Amino acid sequence: MQLVSVAALAENRAIGRDGEVPWPHIEADVRQYRERVADSPVILGRRTFDSMRDDLPGSRQIVVSRSVGSVDVPTAVVADGVDAAIERAEEIAGADGGTDTDGPVYVLGGGTIYELFQPHLDRMALSHVTGSYEGDTFYPAWDETAWRVTDETAYEGFTLRKWVRVEDAA
Repeated sequence: MQLVSVAALAENRAIGRDGEVPWPHIEADVRQYRERVADSPVILGRRTFDSMRDDLPGSRQIVVSRSVGSVDVPTAVVADGVDAAIERAEEIAGADGGTDTDGPVYVLGGGTIYELFQPHLDRMALSHVTGSYEGDTFYPAWDETAWRVTDETAYEGFTLRKWVRVEDAA
């Protein structure tokens, strides 16, 4: 299983303001994000899960929450922390006869979830949005010497960069 963080962040690492992205809608970014996570399990915090209930991403959702015992969505399970979420992700990845145990499980936020999972990530797929925006939620800083950009694609309004941990880059 590969643990992959997916986020869109402004130049000042802002990812949210009042539960929304702080920049104008970027259709190309939303489209590439949705296509990326469509058939894979995703890990997200309860507030992010609640904000996406009408259009849940991924094939299965692992909701990280210490205050919720269950959710009323058949494709979703609750985990009470990072270790439990990773265990659930490994179970889900191996559930279909173990055919995709090396496949990605995407971490989708919010800010606290990104920070908690940062030490466990294998890769990041980050949409670097042009400009700085006022925000109340930020993507955590990372040591860029421990990561390497493996692919970069420029779009109007953002650049998609795929990062891999240096020790995993060989």
